Amino acid sequence: MSQANTTSTTIIGVAGGSASGKSTLVRKLQEAFVDEHVTTLCHDFYYKAHDDLSLEERSKLNYDHPHSFDTDMMIEHIRQLKQGQSIQRPVYSFTDHNRLPQTVCVQPAKVLILENKELRELMDVKVFVDTDDDVRLARRLVRDVQERGRDMNSVLKQYFSTVKPMHRDFVEPSKRYADVIIPEGGQNEVAIDMLINRIAAHTGGGVSHSA
Repeated sequence: MSQANTTSTTIIGVAGGSASGKSTLVRKLQEAFVDEHVTTLCHDFYYKAHDDLSLEERSKLNYDHPHSFDTDMMIEHIRQLKQGQSIQRPVYSFTDHNRLPQTVCVQPAKVLILENKELRELMDVKVFVDTDDDVRLARRLVRDVQERGRDMNSVLKQYFSTVKPMHRDFVEPSKRYADVIIPEGGQNEVAIDMLINRIAAHTGGGVSHSA
């Protein structure tokens, strides 16, 4: 694997419910630190492969339980990035409900953003995106139908059978560990500006004029 000259990595952890606005928040952080090298790892990249199951069987799995992720692989990849090594992260298809054969090369960076709620011991700054359940459901419905080729009934069934109860059991409790709680995620400009300044102070770097 290739080596980087960076000597330290600031890890920003972003957690929150499905369709809470995490991705929008991460995009705005990346734009704010465009002059820095920023890498993002999303937990959704690390869904386990199920090549032994049919598409119908895979579609019935609970993808909102922590056991559905290969978190050990993600931890190992974070360790390698902190050591200045590049990684080959997996690619997941939400249409096929399975990991694809190709991978994406990710280079080490000064700032590493994690969309993950479980790895808080590895994080320098912990963020929780807090958005109303009804808003998240509406966003998820639009996203899954328009972007992932799902039908509305299947999205609603999954939401009420696994997404909502898993949020209650595993995601919502993680909020108490957050250093920063951002209501409405990427739409909360005041909170985002405060977070950007906090990260800049932690890294010792500057904020892009485009932020």
